Amino acid sequence: MLEQAKESWTIFEAAHLLNRAGFGGNPSEIKSFHALGREKAVDLLIVTTEPLDAFPPPAWSVGDQALASLRARQQAFKKNSRANVGMSPEEAERAKKEAIKMIQQEGRQEALDMQSWWFHRMLKSLAPLREKMTLFWHDHFATSIQKVKEPLFLVNQNDLFRRNALGSFKDLTQAILMDPAMMLYLDTQSSKKGKPNENFAREVMELFTLGEGNYTEQDVHEAARAFSGYYLNKGSGKVAHDKRQWDSADKTIFGKTGPFNGKDVIGLIFEKKEAARFMVKKLWEFFVYENPSDAAIESLSVSFQRSDFQIAPLLRDIFLSKEFYTESAIRSQIKSPIQYLIELLKQLEITDPSTGFVVSAQQQLGQVLFMPPNVAGWDWGQAWINTNTLLTRYNIAGFVTKGTGGDEKSMDTTKVKSFGKDSKDKRMGRAWYGPNYKEIAPHPLREIPSDLVDSLIFRFFQCPLPDKARKSFIEYATSEKGVIFTDKEIAQLCHLMLSTPSYQLC
Repeated sequence: MLEQAKESWTIFEAAHLLNRAGFGGNPSEIKSFHALGREKAVDLLIVTTEPLDAFPPPAWSVGDQALASLRARQQAFKKNSRANVGMSPEEAERAKKEAIKMIQQEGRQEALDMQSWWFHRMLKSLAPLREKMTLFWHDHFATSIQKVKEPLFLVNQNDLFRRNALGSFKDLTQAILMDPAMMLYLDTQSSKKGKPNENFAREVMELFTLGEGNYTEQDVHEAARAFSGYYLNKGSGKVAHDKRQWDSADKTIFGKTGPFNGKDVIGLIFEKKEAARFMVKKLWEFFVYENPSDAAIESLSVSFQRSDFQIAPLLRDIFLSKEFYTESAIRSQIKSPIQYLIELLKQLEITDPSTGFVVSAQQQLGQVLFMPPNVAGWDWGQAWINTNTLLTRYNIAGFVTKGTGGDEKSMDTTKVKSFGKDSKDKRMGRAWYGPNYKEIAPHPLREIPSDLVDSLIFRFFQCPLPDKARKSFIEYATSEKGVIFTDKEIAQLCHLMLSTPSYQLC
């Protein structure tokens, strides 16, 4: 077992836990979280009372409407083909392109809907760890709307990740085998007896469960035969196994021989100790820091395998460990774009950003929900930051902190347009007044620049800053203060703080 942290804990440690196990919070939320004590705070994260249906997904993805929409799309080309009888080849081709265009437009709108829906859920949820783990699984079992194309399958997969967020890694991997989005993304539906497709067989070992070096090419070839015969009924959105297309002959995988199917192969994978080590290390690096010690990973792996690969007790051990609160862990990670955006909005107490802002900011920062770049997911850490994305973060911080004051003449229209292309988003820019600075920086706090700065440092950084940085903020605040700080000067001070390398860390 890892050495446990001391029973007492600081408010900075509470903020660290809320940042890593969720998406941060404002000072009031951090103080309430700290008041619980370390163990109760961890338990609150792991055992949430928020129901799974607290944030209904887009209406088009629910119930009969979802099924009807799915079937309508699948039948669109057939109907178009029948309607084109008697047309010239040129007319039929134009009609076909028009039908495809309409379907693509509908799909793009649904993609925007689901990206905005999940972002708002992460922002507002009272179960932040569940949402953070849903994001983790989305990156781990990566699929993208660009190849899957059917938004409903991505929404349903998102629900699968959420329902299993803190459950069994083994059970979730079995479920992924039968997941429509994954099937389309890794071409499992094309794997037939005599013509196995190796995509899923390879990735389930290399990227999902074991890691490189813990399987052989022969294991992949044999497993691909076992994964044959699975197919997706696009009209119902269900995955089934057609034994007529399944290679039922014996296969030898990890030194064991039998007439294995896909579920059997996943069972064999989880008999290997490498599966436990692989996931423990990945979760440690996601929540704590990179390159953990072998001793820590080995200790956690043993208990993880004994628990039948349950995520909740593993995370509880990590969050209660002494190592989680060391200098190596606290403020050592570069915020991912999603982490950056949600923390920023939470700290400025903005609860309802527009869809235009949410989607455009993701695109500009390089992490768009439901669109990881490839099957390996996003590159994390330093890959998030370059000259362009850092400048974009500073510009986003300026847009969020300063608003437009409702004054169209003083509005930076180029900046507003960059966060949305249609008229609705432009109207959002004209109506954008920024945060409520009377709540964030009450007037009594504005009397003394050092007090104001210290309050904002805790809000944005949740730790003491080096004296040089703190003094520079105080000097700036003092130079900007007139008879009293107006909201404009408070916004400028906030933007200055948020446009620092330190703010990019959590």
